[in-house]
Amino acid sequence: MASEQNQSHIHLASKVGIIGAGISGIAAAKQLSGYSPVVFEATDSIGGVWKHCSFTSTKLQTPRCDYEFSDYPWPERDNSTFPSHVEILEYLHGYATHFDVLKFIKFNSRVIEIRYVGDRSTDNIQHKLSSKTSTEYGNLLKGHPVWEVAIENNQSQTVQWYAFEFLVVCIGKYGDIPKMPSFPPNKGQEVFQGKVLHSLDYSKLDKETSRALLKGKKVVIVGYKKSAIDLAVECAEANQGPEGQSCTMVIRTLHWTVPSYRIWGLPFFLFYSTRSSQFLHERPNQNLFRTLFLPLLSPMQRAISKFIESYLVWKLPLVKYGLKPDHPFVEDYASCQMAILPENFFAEADKGKIEFKKTSKWWFWNGGIEFEDNTRLEADVVLLATGYDGKKKLQAVLPEPFRSLLVDSSGIMPLYRGTIHPLIPNMAFVGYIESVSNLHTAELRCTWLAKLADDVFKLPSVEKMLTQVTEEMQVMKRTTRFYKRHCISTFSINHSDEICEEMGWNAWRKKNWLSEAFSPYNSQDYIDEKEN
Repeated sequence: MASEQNQSHIHLASKVGIIGAGISGIAAAKQLSGYSPVVFEATDSIGGVWKHCSFTSTKLQTPRCDYEFSDYPWPERDNSTFPSHVEILEYLHGYATHFDVLKFIKFNSRVIEIRYVGDRSTDNIQHKLSSKTSTEYGNLLKGHPVWEVAIENNQSQTVQWYAFEFLVVCIGKYGDIPKMPSFPPNKGQEVFQGKVLHSLDYSKLDKETSRALLKGKKVVIVGYKKSAIDLAVECAEANQGPEGQSCTMVIRTLHWTVPSYRIWGLPFFLFYSTRSSQFLHERPNQNLFRTLFLPLLSPMQRAISKFIESYLVWKLPLVKYGLKPDHPFVEDYASCQMAILPENFFAEADKGKIEFKKTSKWWFWNGGIEFEDNTRLEADVVLLATGYDGKKKLQAVLPEPFRSLLVDSSGIMPLYRGTIHPLIPNMAFVGYIESVSNLHTAELRCTWLAKLADDVFKLPSVEKMLTQVTEEMQVMKRTTRFYKRHCISTFSINHSDEICEEMGWNAWRKKNWLSEAFSPYNSQDYIDEKEN
């Protein structure tokens, strides 16, 4: 950590500081451009996970027209193919260039410490926090520095301090810190004689190196979410021919996978992404009529989930390979865990190039991995697609007492409108809630944040914000067992409605009631009329 003795002159470069130049960071920089923000990016490029956590086969999970900024459409937005990570990076660079965002970004600038200076007395901070629930959050811009940020330049290794009135944290939930499984004594990767890589490490390999790592090797892939599925396909493609080895996916929790965005010939958005479809699901702040009426709609909600499940079981060999989840499809959709399958995934499984092993516990032995049923699997390479621990990134740089307040007792960040932590002053977090389109979710919240900074509206009291967040969490917990993902997909339109109302916008964004009821919402519906 940087210390006061090592500080150089503190720069008052801007009222607003932004940490991270991924999707959320460049969206925040564009929306807050009136304040000439300073954006700190630890690497040498924008793009976040699309730059640093993508594989050769990584593609967007949604149609491109559902993954675009409101004021910067894709050149071919009606193209039905899913863009590759390279195409997405080109799109993001085009956006940043078009809106002249790059001038705000300091590349190769890693945040190593954040210090609160809004009230330098620790006792006063603790007193304010203990009584905060009955007080106002206050303005985002105080007129004086609230946070000091220590930045280390990756090239010169020098440390420079900056002071800001308001700090926007956009380092996201993914990348940087891998989530690693734990093992009993003498059964960890230290006893394994082969190579172990997390998907984060694999993503840093070039195409030739990654192919050489997989070709002709006995590969085990731990996980069954999007990264694991992409890795399995890359492994299979590297092992074509009679000399090629099969790779084995070790799966603890099954999730539903989808081959395309059509179900029994119907567009997928009809089931969950329109006002009429989301009317079937519980939402925060619903009135008494909806609370009483909703149980009558639950059979239809279950029927839709079953309808989709029936198609997936018919279309995909889930039963054949033991990959049919025990939980309803709606739980995966409600937790943003629905993965789009690569076209050749099950084709490679049919050829024997991808195999599956379902288990709840496993560990290493010197020749591979061992399972709780005492069976063993030989391996040369073990790839861990076990996710990331984004909260640890934040906790590593936030000072106390805010570090301890970052997550609640259930391990979730309590963020009002998915952005403001009621107990952390003059700081916002963008990119920490999920939806079907995280780009749209981030952009709308950055727009809301800019209006809040401009004093267009005021935040409610801390007590009311905490109540709102708690209610959202309770809805998620009743909807899916995977609620810790903090996903708003089943009530995303209502979430956006409330944001629009706070900004003084009309919540209903369509041209007529028919479109309002049965058309999907996307970023184009949330263009700021005052800017166009």
